[in-house]
Amino acid sequence: MLRVYNTMTRQKETFKTLQPNVVKMYVCGPTVYNYIHIGNARSAVAFDTIRRYLEFRGYRVDYISNFTDIGEKLARTAEAEQISVAAVAAKYIAIFNEDTGALNIEPATYHPRATESIPEIIAFVSDLIDKGYAYEVEGDVYFRARRYTNYGELSHQPLDRLEVGASQRTADEETARKEDPVDFALWKAQKPGEVAWDSPWGPGSPGWHIECSVMAGKYLGETIDIHGGGEDLAFPHHENEIAQSESHTGKKFVNYWLHNGFVTIGHDDEKMSKSLGNFVTAHEVLAKYDHQAVRFFMSATHYRRPIRYTEDGIEEALNEVQRFKIARANLLYRRRDAIAGVDQQITAAIATAREQFIEAMDDDFNVQNGLVVLHDFLRLMNNYAAEEIVHLDSIIDLVKQLETFLSIFGVNLAQEDHLNSDVADLIVQRNVARAAKDYATSDRIRDELAAQGVILEDTPQGTRWRQQ
Repeated sequence: MLRVYNTMTRQKETFKTLQPNVVKMYVCGPTVYNYIHIGNARSAVAFDTIRRYLEFRGYRVDYISNFTDIGEKLARTAEAEQISVAAVAAKYIAIFNEDTGALNIEPATYHPRATESIPEIIAFVSDLIDKGYAYEVEGDVYFRARRYTNYGELSHQPLDRLEVGASQRTADEETARKEDPVDFALWKAQKPGEVAWDSPWGPGSPGWHIECSVMAGKYLGETIDIHGGGEDLAFPHHENEIAQSESHTGKKFVNYWLHNGFVTIGHDDEKMSKSLGNFVTAHEVLAKYDHQAVRFFMSATHYRRPIRYTEDGIEEALNEVQRFKIARANLLYRRRDAIAGVDQQITAAIATAREQFIEAMDDDFNVQNGLVVLHDFLRLMNNYAAEEIVHLDSIIDLVKQLETFLSIFGVNLAQEDHLNSDVADLIVQRNVARAAKDYATSDRIRDELAAQGVILEDTPQGTRWRQQ
């Protein structure tokens, strides 16, 4: 039975969906004004891993993740790069798709842009004004946070503490316009040079928080199963989403709030962020390291835990992915001398591994316990590959189960098949040469493969290979 940790209640709860076998899931996406750093990519990887496991468990996941394609950050980039705000958004959405594609992150069911929902945002804000939850001041519209009685519930903070924090975050001029320092912007009046839309309050653009409430409701409905994002979004972003959404609909907004941990850097484990200038972009990392290793590095830590970014960590992930590749390739090689049929002991062992994996992952997507099962499964594969007699169907079943497990972590070993085929052909040629005592040809093929980073190991069960 799947249990998830709900930030709202701060405990694990049995997961029950609004509709049978369907998960309505919204995850906050990036503001598309620059390259994403590894910390941004961590959230995308974490929730892609969760999505993949839910799909493995038989759910259809309606997954929405937005692009914030308006705001001051895009305006600054547009000015610096001498292009339009729309061109900035298009450029960095394309780069985001390239980077997330390299990390084998499945595209969302839909990636809505904030600019696609301006009419719905204006209607949403107007409704909040009509209901007395919001007010207009000089073209700005603010939400009356104290009117929502549960404000602060998600972040578990009393209003007096939030009031102090709000005063520190906003400029004195803006604080003076508000009825209360904890009130937050729903609509912002146009500033010189900014993109704007006509509204009942004059030209302006949406506040940051309102766009997610509108797009979640627009594409998933007034109540959704899961809302995800980085732990830094719990307050104020998600707190504000709850207040404005539930004030608008009169219904519960989200059943399960999931938040991923930060990526840290340095010996002091400082949070990686653009504001601190201590970030490494996903683009840089992917240009330097094996993509599957980077993905495994980021998905092999429980989503609520922080990840310390180090080059050694990625190298360790690369070595682990390599062990999976070797086990798979060696087992597939044994198809050449396998007998027909199935080994019932292997069938039972696969079923047990699957049950153990589900038990581990059903505990709030505990990938680290899931990896314990996966490592035991790897030993099973290696031991079977070394057996004198192996069954063809059991080899196929073992490989398929390994691929299924790893696909949840975003690792796709099937893409190695072309290389495996090329290597296998050369190994066959080498074995023929060795049998004919043509050692010159045998050595030439070994050297040719070594130059490609492929190391051969001659064993009683046949020649195995691995990549350096």
